Amino acid sequence: MAGPKDAVDLLAQSGLAIRREVVGADYVDRSLAEANAFSMEIQKLTMAWGWGYAWSDERLDRKTRSLLTIALLTALDRPSELEHHTAGALTNGATVDEIQAALAHATVYCGLPAGLSAFRAANAALLEAGVVQPAEEAAPIA
Repeated sequence: MAGPKDAVDLLAQSGLAIRREVVGADYVDRSLAEANAFSMEIQKLTMAWGWGYAWSDERLDRKTRSLLTIALLTALDRPSELEHHTAGALTNGATVDEIQAALAHATVYCGLPAGLSAFRAANAALLEAGVVQPAEEAAPIA
């Protein structure tokens, strides 16, 4: 008879696939490889509930979900996770303008310090992806 643990394991398996698609297999594999017996618990919870449950809900498309996640991570001031989710947003079809708009909108409600942190993290991901220019190539403020 299947129990709650079996259901969580199924969600985690589904979540692992979605997580790899969104933030990249290299990042996911590195996270799993760095987890010891103690920290593997949070990896399982992340994959089951974060990715297997929340991200598999088809009522929102992945691009919308990515933009919401960016806004929420801005509110929580979680730049490391925001950087990974910014790259994932590109994978999910979000444009640089849409990411910028989501960050600006979140900043209005979350405050400038959280917004500055979020813009820095997102900028790092966008530079890494080659979709924005380094500072010396950017147009100055008019």
